[in-house]
Amino acid sequence: MTMMHNLFESNSSAWYIIQGAWVTLQYAGASTLLGFILGIILSLFKLSHLRPLEYLARAYTSIFRGTPLLLQLSFIYFAIPALIGYEITAFEAGIAAFSLNSGAYISEIIRAGIQAIDKGQFEAAQSLGLSYLQMMRDIILPQSLKNILPALVNEMVNLLKESAIISTIGGADLMRRAQLVAADEYTYFGPLIIAGICYYTLVLILSSCAKLVENKLNTATA
Repeated sequence: MTMMHNLFESNSSAWYIIQGAWVTLQYAGASTLLGFILGIILSLFKLSHLRPLEYLARAYTSIFRGTPLLLQLSFIYFAIPALIGYEITAFEAGIAAFSLNSGAYISEIIRAGIQAIDKGQFEAAQSLGLSYLQMMRDIILPQSLKNILPALVNEMVNLLKESAIISTIGGADLMRRAQLVAADEYTYFGPLIIAGICYYTLVLILSSCAKLVENKLNTATA
């Protein structure tokens, strides 16, 4: 307890770790947004009547869900630069890996949400002469969003926690900063406690915000 007390007294060390929360949020937020866009595209491919697109989307999902995120991150950060001759930063590699991975999971969430919509909605859209893209954009996806919101929040929470692996390639997130402070002060207990509190606080804030949005959506459609 003395070591932890000393760390909290060292305001610069504690503040340095806490600042990593913003970096962690950047990874989670940007990757979830890009993953959501990619997930929409993949889900539409999976529900498409064009077999090549369906097979491509399913193969993509199978690969990214069937291999470790750490492997994907390492491949993007270490292997791809050796092939293309472009040095990728830790931030770029993290966003790319997390977005591609998240897109695979979100595509399944969106696909399930779309398939949960009553078939009468599809028939009504077709009777109005709407194209497939118009039907999805204006009718189906807005309705499915309310149903999949909790699952999307869970994906972002999971991504926020899993983003800690960016520390393995030097990304200055919460985990990396805690490790650096621990190595500098020769104690792991205090730095990891601070990082843990930050992660837990971020998860609570995200969950609370999502609950408010969900309640508003329910009220608006009631």
